[in-house]
Amino acid sequence: MTNLADVSDMLKAARRASNLSQEELAQRAGVARTTVARMETLAKNDMSVSVLVRLLEAAGYDLKFVAHGHGRTLEDILAEQRNPDANS
Repeated sequence: MTNLADVSDMLKAARRASNLSQEELAQRAGVARTTVARMETLAKNDMSVSVLVRLLEAAGYDLKFVAHGHGRTLEDILAEQRNPDANS
């Protein structure tokens, strides 16, 4: 099961994969840079789903529910981007 720490790590990975700084992501999502920083470090215990969705969309990702064992996850996609020859 994914917990908040996993979601926080995935948000940071999505931002980095999109080559965005915290400031750039914040501007695209219409939130403060400190909001991005807090969500990436879990300084805020209750991560706002609406803000999370805005940040992911600003980084070029969607938040989707996928049944366990079905479909590619953000982690799968990022791993493929880091090692594109693994699927050849």
